[in-house]
Amino acid sequence: MLYELEDWANEGKWRDECGVFGIFMNNPADDTDAARTTFYGLYALQHRGQESAGIAVANGHNIQLHKGMGLVSDVVKARHIDALKGNIAVGHVRYSTTGGSALVNAQPLVFHYLNGMVALAHNGNLTNTVELRKRLATYGSVFQTTTDTEVIANLLARYSQDKLEDALAKCMIDVKGAFALVIMTEDSLVGVRDPMGIRPLCLGTLNGDYVLASESAALDTVGADFIRDINAGEIVVIDKDGLRSTQLGNAHREAHCIFEYIYFARPDSVLDGINVNRARRELGKQLAREVNIDADIVIAVPDSGTSSALGFSEQSGLAFEEGLMKNRYVGRTFIQPTQQMRELGVRLKLNAVPDVVAGKRVIMIDDSIVRGTTSKKIVQMLRAAGAAEVHMVVASPPTRFPCYYGIDTSRREELIANTMDIEQIREFIGADSLHYISMEGMYKALKNDKDIYCAACFSGDYPAGTESIEV
Repeated sequence: MLYELEDWANEGKWRDECGVFGIFMNNPADDTDAARTTFYGLYALQHRGQESAGIAVANGHNIQLHKGMGLVSDVVKARHIDALKGNIAVGHVRYSTTGGSALVNAQPLVFHYLNGMVALAHNGNLTNTVELRKRLATYGSVFQTTTDTEVIANLLARYSQDKLEDALAKCMIDVKGAFALVIMTEDSLVGVRDPMGIRPLCLGTLNGDYVLASESAALDTVGADFIRDINAGEIVVIDKDGLRSTQLGNAHREAHCIFEYIYFARPDSVLDGINVNRARRELGKQLAREVNIDADIVIAVPDSGTSSALGFSEQSGLAFEEGLMKNRYVGRTFIQPTQQMRELGVRLKLNAVPDVVAGKRVIMIDDSIVRGTTSKKIVQMLRAAGAAEVHMVVASPPTRFPCYYGIDTSRREELIANTMDIEQIREFIGADSLHYISMEGMYKALKNDKDIYCAACFSGDYPAGTESIEV
């Protein structure tokens, strides 16, 4: 059996969810500009999904699609872009959360319904998928994939007698959970965000044309200017007449995913008014206020721990050093993982720098501990490189609960903080000490009311429920 190198080299880390991108161009200089811009937008969102990628393009009459398994650069070549002609485009990068890893589940999904063709790209996860699939099947719906995204497509088809905004409004009443959608008809582009705003989605403009993206960093990459975040429970429709917005009744609270700020989003993104890099530095500063360790240097587990480590260094006065180096060229190679290669798995991604850590009392900052296996290997690596002491400090509280809103996490019984206390985890990973940021400190660092975040992975409080999912 073949395994992907990244699966076991990243053993013990959470997997990103998905990224979506869309653009409506009124008068493109070239009929492949929309596809080309979407390619670069997806490239900027590659960290959100490395399993599959796809681009669909509309020209006012029909929709063309190209998708495949792998990274954006592996799936979409110049010849594919040359064939994707049109002034509207949507794109998607994916990790599977609901539905397996297979080409049929890759997005965008393109389908025909009463009013023409539609392409649908989805970031998030529905919690009532099983119930909805059963209900739709009794009405005669058929399914070609195992994704919850196809449930949304079938609901949209059922309400096709209504205009698009009304059909989507009815869909939003039916579905539960988290979703950021970018939808394309033959002549329009649509963005939809769930009523709690759990998954991110923002709006930008590029030379007078509108762009939708999961993160503002993708707007920066294609040269677009950020306008605003799509509001929780908002539908925006972009066509030849411009942009119009429909605001549906919001839920009783907003619940932005707190793990976007801790780990998932790019540090150069701004999500719902918060700069991700700044948020992570503040988390590091707060950690330094909460944790008092007699040490020599601060290092980070790159890259997601770097900003927090810099904040910790700034607040504590300890020097920040690059004690772990990341190999950024591992990619997603398919290999036969022999036992020797499994043992070398983490070293293929990270390597300790003996000249930096030898003889030093090291504080190592990481964003989270999921199963603990990766943390254990890194601690062993630092000790082998001569570190006198290794103190692990985590920029999030203990992860005790799985996510049901679009992040591929371990099952609850696989989460080390669900089965061990902090001292037992410390002993398992082999660190001299282990410290997590407090829940109160995390909210203080983000400088916002805790009620605007979803922190279910730490607290077990699922703001959008779990419906038919067994917790």
